[in-house]
Amino acid sequence: MKKISLILVLLLMVTSALVYYQFAAIQKETLKINSDLYEVKSGVGFNRLCNDWQRQGFIHSCFKYQVYAKFVPQLFHLKAGVYELRNLRVLDAISKIHRGEQKQFSFTIIAGETFNDVLSKLKSSPYIVFSNDKQQLLAQLQIDSEPEGWLLPETYHYEAYTKASALLKRANIKMQQVLEQAWQQRAAPLPLETPYQALILASIIEKETGYAPERATIASVFVNRLNKNMRLQTDPTVIYGLGQEFDGDIKRRDLRQYTPYNTYRIKGLPPTPIAMPSADAIYAATQPAQTPYYYFVSKGDGQHHFSKSLREHNQAVQKYILKRNNDS
Repeated sequence: MKKISLILVLLLMVTSALVYYQFAAIQKETLKINSDLYEVKSGVGFNRLCNDWQRQGFIHSCFKYQVYAKFVPQLFHLKAGVYELRNLRVLDAISKIHRGEQKQFSFTIIAGETFNDVLSKLKSSPYIVFSNDKQQLLAQLQIDSEPEGWLLPETYHYEAYTKASALLKRANIKMQQVLEQAWQQRAAPLPLETPYQALILASIIEKETGYAPERATIASVFVNRLNKNMRLQTDPTVIYGLGQEFDGDIKRRDLRQYTPYNTYRIKGLPPTPIAMPSADAIYAATQPAQTPYYYFVSKGDGQHHFSKSLREHNQAVQKYILKRNNDS
């Protein structure tokens, strides 16, 4: 009996040692994955996942992990998704999938882009579920007016197989929040009757300058013109109204052509925004600088020269535009 007991003890010690060394080994083993992303499909359990990893050569054997799973089964409940697993130990990769720590993709709406620009980028973005039916997409967004201008320029993070409508809805909600806050803090008086008119003006400001320090001054020019019942005469609205007809070079005939967006032909604001304005442009539209300016012209370095009178403006055009054209 003593011999049998001794043998059993020895067997137990050997078994324990083997288990210990196996567990120690799997704690160190690295997942030899050869791709940046790995997708776990819905309903996939650990055995199927492990077999796939073994088949692709990511691990040498599933057996030891299947044994390990008997001791900590809760760790091996997997969540579907797309994961970054490169340079991880096998157990860390399994734990990451268990926690559902999916790869975060990013999508950026750039200030000044149009709604169609955004849709075009979405179509080519990875792991976005995109509906080609624009009207269906707009219905999902629940935007009552034209969608132009209603998405806040920002970087949005998303997980794989996010619907385009869900991502755009987030951008729309953020724009509504920014616009409402800016409207509540607006300067008085303004020649703007609604937040939507502020959004339209902000989109024009956005397209006129990318130089943040002068946005409030640009806004003041348009506000001064609206107060005097002068036409805005801003080229970006003309270009937007031309749509596909615009060939990249605005011409006199373009300025004469009537569209609802040609602010050389119409008075007041165009009917909709012409782009997605940044939060800075929205605050400039609702809190413009107090200036005597009614005109501005590009200096060719990203900034503008501002003038109080048409005479001063014509001199500035002579200095900055005609001279530049002659030099080139």
